[in-house]
Amino acid sequence: MERMAIFNEDHESFRTTVRRFCEERVAPNQEAWADEHRVPPEIWREAGGLGLLCAWLPEEYGGTGTDIRFDLVVCEELARIGATGPGFPLHSLIVAPYIAEFGGDALKQRLLPAMARGEKIGAIAMTEPGAGSDLAGIRTMAVPYGDGWRINGQKTFITNGHNADIIIVACITDPGKGAHGISLIIVESGTPGFSRGRNLRKMGQHAQDTAELFFDDVIVPGDNLLGEAGKGFIYMMEGLPQERLVATLLCQGRAEAALATTIAYTADRRAFGKRIIDFQNTRFKLAEMQAQIMAGRAFCDQLVMACLSKRLSAVDAAAGKLWHSEMLGRVVDECVQLHGGYGYMMEYPITRAYVDARIERIYGGTSEIMKEVIARDIVKHL
Repeated sequence: MERMAIFNEDHESFRTTVRRFCEERVAPNQEAWADEHRVPPEIWREAGGLGLLCAWLPEEYGGTGTDIRFDLVVCEELARIGATGPGFPLHSLIVAPYIAEFGGDALKQRLLPAMARGEKIGAIAMTEPGAGSDLAGIRTMAVPYGDGWRINGQKTFITNGHNADIIIVACITDPGKGAHGISLIIVESGTPGFSRGRNLRKMGQHAQDTAELFFDDVIVPGDNLLGEAGKGFIYMMEGLPQERLVATLLCQGRAEAALATTIAYTADRRAFGKRIIDFQNTRFKLAEMQAQIMAGRAFCDQLVMACLSKRLSAVDAAAGKLWHSEMLGRVVDECVQLHGGYGYMMEYPITRAYVDARIERIYGGTSEIMKEVIARDIVKHL
């Protein structure tokens, strides 16, 4: 199936560089990084040196001054090899846009070029032990302190949390206003009172560091506030469509990789005197998955085109995230089944893909939240 004409010759030339980096520097190290539950920072600097990070940024901040397509190529190539770390997509397409859109000039000059070079790693801290999809339930507080802010609270499940040098923290700055009292404030590593807890051990995505973060009378300057105080919830809602598009793109790529791995396995593995792929059941299962992936690719590309033309709605992004995360779960489950007993062995890529896929239906908004977003839109138009 031919893809939509999203990428031009420059993007495809860039893809060659990204693919080489992923195959030579990322894929061979996934097992070691999974054991460490962390990617070494030097890999980020290597990627930054090749222009693989925050490529969409204006040239004055170290980017290409174009759009997000170069960064989407990085997402696709990481997904193609089944890499769960490093967390480049979050860094480039979720964290950096908040700073570029809402940060002051001095803050942008200080942070964004270092992010593009891979010298500083970004994270965003929304989730708390008592607040997940319900962002209005966060309890981390930031109160005025001199010309800045004093922050107290705790965050958990923070992607890039152990490596991060720059953390966007969702804080309550006006307790009486609920969601409209949330602000986004940057905390940098090394700030007194800021500490990291455990590097959390997860079911899957082991190469991705995921941390608990603690803020004990952390003092930051007023310039570290992104945008206006009390507008943080609005900013996060505005940023969610692109975040969910990134999840959609990664799910699509991982599903395609899982199917390719399974086709190769069933073509090589033999049982009862013939290849597994020669059994009708196998061919039918592969055909079903291929049809789902073809539909997913068309949907995914349509969403990318909408994003590039500034037409990606929250409802469409939620539908994409819902459909693709659920599709990925179905595909990897079928692929494990076609691997037989070897599909249960962790040294096989499909097994790792299976456990890595489960979180996709949870983070970035659960499937249930995605359904609620879509359903509210349906009811609104009755």
